[in-house]
Amino acid sequence: MRKTSLALAVTASTLGLSLSQTAHAEFLKDSKATLEARNFYFNRDFRQDGAAQSKSEEWAQGFILRADSGYTEGTVGFGVDAIGTFGFKLDSGGGTAGSGLLVPDRSGGSQDTSSGLAVAGKAKISKTVLKVGSLQYKNQAIASSDGRLLPQVFSGGQLVSQEIDGLTLDAAHIREVNNRNSNDYEDISVTSGGTRGIAVTGGNTTDSFDYIGGTYKVTKELTAGYYYSNLEDFYKQNSFNLVHVWPVADGQTLKTDVRYAHSTDDGRSTIDNDAYGIMTTYSVSGHSFGLGYQSMTGDSGFAYVGNTDPFLVNYVQISDFANKDEKSWQARYDYNFAAIGIPGLTFMTRYLSGDNVDQGGANNSEGKEWERNTELMYVFQEGPLKNLGMRWRNASVRSNFGNDIDENRLIVSYTLPLL
Repeated sequence: MRKTSLALAVTASTLGLSLSQTAHAEFLKDSKATLEARNFYFNRDFRQDGAAQSKSEEWAQGFILRADSGYTEGTVGFGVDAIGTFGFKLDSGGGTAGSGLLVPDRSGGSQDTSSGLAVAGKAKISKTVLKVGSLQYKNQAIASSDGRLLPQVFSGGQLVSQEIDGLTLDAAHIREVNNRNSNDYEDISVTSGGTRGIAVTGGNTTDSFDYIGGTYKVTKELTAGYYYSNLEDFYKQNSFNLVHVWPVADGQTLKTDVRYAHSTDDGRSTIDNDAYGIMTTYSVSGHSFGLGYQSMTGDSGFAYVGNTDPFLVNYVQISDFANKDEKSWQARYDYNFAAIGIPGLTFMTRYLSGDNVDQGGANNSEGKEWERNTELMYVFQEGPLKNLGMRWRNASVRSNFGNDIDENRLIVSYTLPLL
């Protein structure tokens, strides 16, 4: 895309910089900026008897500005990345708040508006980048959630190095989190309680999460990953991953994703878990058929940072199937309509079933649950509506130890490239 003087001005003003285009040519040349408008309707009906709230239903509009600069010239290049967010309520009331789309207020409802600005400075030497400030993460150790109106952002630093071909090294120190339905940064929590089998003492938050690890492309078909992470006072975790993509024949692939994580307590929790998972997917002519299995062993369920997306093969729209002693399987089908000449249109459906959940206490019965998901999405590929996306996500959950839920999410988003 040709970079106009207007687009350059938008990026410069967003980052709050006054730079010489001659002296910092690469800084401007490699800059990127987009503005996403995200309209989100969320409806969750609670179907179990005696539910405290019959449903959670809200409708909101959000805007997400992402601006990533290039680097200044020289041995050490410097730059800035920024994420600006703004959301406002379109509909929420009558006791239907709590969807996670909007920031809660003191009355039990939701605030009318929310906004934030996340800025990170960065420095680059060769193929090694250091970022410090407000960041999003996505790896085996931690993955920022973007499943609501506005994204989750963390405060900390990250070092990523790709000096060796095929090898990516990744390390970070994180201190606080601004959750997707929050206006403020706060200490980091651990997922706990209920059938998770994780108990904590002295509060469930901390101001320190560290990880180090990376991925290595062993061969063209095989990628291996390992991460060590520590949520101070709560858990230490070693996570392993192997992904193999076998080209069975022309236009056909068999992908196998194997995951294992060993988690132990770090002083103030009862975390003791081994999580095993495997997902195998066969793809041909636009069709994808997947089968997955996940197993939890040890004295607790899977440990991960609260409100993030856990690195599990059976983490889906509502549930993660990671309770104490839980065994679960998944059957999934996807179809990409580009195979019949309709690019941008995709369909997905899956069914998951979990059992053997240890409910603890005096309840000796076996915990069981199932979830069914369906998703239909279309993104316009050309014309005046190019980059306009429409997504419908439907889910049903039934359980003998948790909530029975029917859920619909309707998301309309439009991404405007500014640079």
